[in-house]
Amino acid sequence: MDPVQSAQLAGSVTHDMSMFGLFMQADIIVKLIMIALLGASFWCWAIIFDKLMRLRALWQKAESFEETFWSGGSLEELYDRIGARPMDPMSAIFVAAMREWRRSAAKGLTDKENVRVSLPQRIDRVMHVTLGREMDTLERNLGVLASVGSTAPFIGLFGTVWGIMNSFQSIANTHNTSLAVVAPGIAEALFATALGLVAAIPAVIAYNKISSDMDRYAKRLENFSGEFGAILSRQLEEKI
Repeated sequence: MDPVQSAQLAGSVTHDMSMFGLFMQADIIVKLIMIALLGASFWCWAIIFDKLMRLRALWQKAESFEETFWSGGSLEELYDRIGARPMDPMSAIFVAAMREWRRSAAKGLTDKENVRVSLPQRIDRVMHVTLGREMDTLERNLGVLASVGSTAPFIGLFGTVWGIMNSFQSIANTHNTSLAVVAPGIAEALFATALGLVAAIPAVIAYNKISSDMDRYAKRLENFSGEFGAILSRQLEEKI
């Protein structure tokens, strides 16, 4: 091998092994996979912070509302104070039930025997529908975490397979099996797998955590709905 060929070979095996260098030297397919995984990771973190902060705020609002609700004050005054724009799901459930109660009372239906039987059922149905609607809103985009957690490792693995295929092609083209030829392609391939895990692991952990917190919050709303429904039923019975 003459000196010119040796110099060319030495230059061809000089690679930047930093993360940015691995990205820049990667095949276009691997680059697209890395960009997709990074985008998915940032999206997941945005969802994670949004859900955690929102759940924390809703839990505090529920504490404040229940403290006011059980303070012994007038439910009518509480309804008038909250108005038509409740700020959290628990207040929305309360407003929906009180609105149904007021509509019936305004029409004098609470004095009719048949309405006394059906009104608690309607109120429970209204609270159930409101609870479901509020939880659907709260759970929006949560499925993204599950999707990324389950698919990101396989997407990264696809990038790894593609990168290793490129490494084998480099070996075939150069007829050189030295580590200097093989290592960069393998490093790029493994970098794609690493990005897949970086996106998937936080998504899975956060999904389990947030789902558990939402289940506890939904249970709290269900307990409040049951207690409030019982209060309204007792008020109907007292009119008999």
